[in-house]
Amino acid sequence: MAVPSVRVAANRGGLYTERVMNAEQLRQLLESVKDGQETVEAALTRLRAMPFEDIGFAKIDHHRSIRCGFPEVIYCEGKSLDHACAIFDRCAAHGDNVLATRATGELFDRVHQRHAKAEFDATACVITLRQIEAVPNEGTIAVVSAGTSDARVAEEARITAQMMDQTVTTYYDVGVAGIHRLLAYSQDLQSASVAIVVAGMEGALASVVGGLVDCPVIAVPTSIGYGASFGGLAALLAMLNSCASGVTVVNIDNGFGAGYAATLINRTRNSKAS
Repeated sequence: MAVPSVRVAANRGGLYTERVMNAEQLRQLLESVKDGQETVEAALTRLRAMPFEDIGFAKIDHHRSIRCGFPEVIYCEGKSLDHACAIFDRCAAHGDNVLATRATGELFDRVHQRHAKAEFDATACVITLRQIEAVPNEGTIAVVSAGTSDARVAEEARITAQMMDQTVTTYYDVGVAGIHRLLAYSQDLQSASVAIVVAGMEGALASVVGGLVDCPVIAVPTSIGYGASFGGLAALLAMLNSCASGVTVVNIDNGFGAGYAATLINRTRNSKAS
């Protein structure tokens, strides 16, 4: 019987060439750990380099969770329905949780026919499939948004963090135009381990939150605003020039990037505390 195999990349002199790591070689590696010929740490180092699955139009990185702590995420915008569905299928078949961002309802209809437990958040435009039970980290990530028009980006950040097993609290529609709304939650915000602040227009909310809390603040500029906001550029520059210490900035509308970064920060804080 043929031994199933996956294609992996090996770096040889700076050039990447393909080789095959099959199931028998994986078995031999595990046996060597069992027999004490290889340490667990050395085996993990070898496993981090492989495998990826080549399905022709895409190369799916199934071991990203070993290297980075979370499986590869599917960015759906710009992909055909057939390609996005095929990638989702292969990620799901590997047994990991699956997160697909910038998805459409049409794509979800296709995915849901194959994966009955998949869920779609129409606000965040995100498809999720949880196959591994959540084990929440200690600490809380606060997601703070200026207005209801920023909800798509804020929800993308929230869902991303929750899919990475984080506890998330949300404080929405608390922009600086009615700053008393934010100040009503200032004590709650001070208990957060990380704060994600989502705002368009002039992006002032990140600086205000940065002046209230002692945790890292990840600012997310959104493309919401009138003409002079230049599709989020005004908010981006305002956040980059924040006078509040501890504010870092991701790209315009990048709720996923903020949720991911906040999770890594919280995980690091937890590991050092333990």
